[in-house]
Amino acid sequence: MRTHQLWLKRITKLGLIFMVGVSMNTNAGLFGFGGDSWKEEVLLHDGQKIIVKRSQSYGGRHEIGQGGSISEQDITFTVPSTNQTITWTSEYSEDVGRANFELLALHIKDGIPYIVATPFLCPSYNKWGRPNPPYVIFKYDSKEWKRIPLTELPAEFQEINVVIDTREYDWKVAKRSIISAEGVKKLNSNLTQQEYHSILREPLKHADSQTNCPISTTMSGKLIAPEVEGKILYYNWWPLATDWLKSKYGENK
Repeated sequence: MRTHQLWLKRITKLGLIFMVGVSMNTNAGLFGFGGDSWKEEVLLHDGQKIIVKRSQSYGGRHEIGQGGSISEQDITFTVPSTNQTITWTSEYSEDVGRANFELLALHIKDGIPYIVATPFLCPSYNKWGRPNPPYVIFKYDSKEWKRIPLTELPAEFQEINVVIDTREYDWKVAKRSIISAEGVKKLNSNLTQQEYHSILREPLKHADSQTNCPISTTMSGKLIAPEVEGKILYYNWWPLATDWLKSKYGENK
């Protein structure tokens, strides 16, 4: 009888442990751990469509009470003309506190893949040189990804062709086996920033984008940017300062 009771206690304890484990796994994304993976149909510039696999993990720097940010993100695909399978990864870095980039587009020309990404928030934007338009471009060359200037990105690449805000839409992503090219466009349609509509070639002037990130700070924490009447002027500070001078002192001052 005693042996039987001991076995019941052990089974009950194991059951509780199992339930806690399942609960933690189910809510992993909520508390900033775990990850998601899914497939997307990517429409290339020449009309071809390829299936890519994407995944992301959580656990980057985030506010208390909020889910973990994306700590790493990658995309794996096969180049149609060579059948070579390639992966591009947006890695975690301590200075940014999360993955460095959001993926915007994958394009392929003459068997060479190109990635269009945008820095994740202001720390990454400053780290990667404050590009305007806010893109960081990579080309797969000699078995590795190399950053190239926007001017070297083939002109025929115009489309943003992957899901951008994967953190916001991860619950939708997880429920679909493959997101179609049309589905990608639909998911991105709610984003208002110009740089998310198509691949821009000219600098942004007045836009709700990362180009308005504050200039990097000094050791004392003060922004390296001029102030006008107590208001910090940001990246495009000279046009703003000029407008202020005209309004304050007139055209001829």
